[in-house]
Amino acid sequence: MAENAVIPRQHVHQLSEACATLGASFQPVAKRLLEDQSRLLRFFKGNLPQMDGQAGEVSLYLLAVIVRIFDQCGGKLGRVGAAEIDLATKKIAGATRDLLPWDGGFADRVRGIAGRAQPHILDEALNALFEREEKKEAEVDLDFEQAGRVFLMLWAATEALDAAWRAPASPDWAQAE
Repeated sequence: MAENAVIPRQHVHQLSEACATLGASFQPVAKRLLEDQSRLLRFFKGNLPQMDGQAGEVSLYLLAVIVRIFDQCGGKLGRVGAAEIDLATKKIAGATRDLLPWDGGFADRVRGIAGRAQPHILDEALNALFEREEKKEAEVDLDFEQAGRVFLMLWAATEALDAAWRAPASPDWAQAE
């Protein structure tokens, strides 16, 4: 199977920010996207660490943003199935022990792992979970362990989505607007 092209950092950031700009009007979009990826959503919810309501909602929001990025890039986004999830979890399980402990160096250790699918999407997730300088009023702070566990689930989702996605054939598909 051919490896997908990496979505450029600027394009990922622009699409991520567009979700944030939508505010509450992103909720129905997120709901539709996650319902379209029902197998991935069940996997995510089933393996997400127990967290209070607001922290859990943040995790689902981040998952919806990742699905939206793939969706907005065009091409063909198939439904994630068991094969993609199994492949993703095996890949991440092999890297997990090198990432611990859950501390301030976690994000740098993640970035040091070669072969991550869509590293710019994962960098956006790391930024949201670990590196935000200014927390907005409605944002939730997760402790390092919670943030790390959520990130691992988002990483698995990104790997699985990348396996289910085919980039558009046109070479200029990822040009930031």
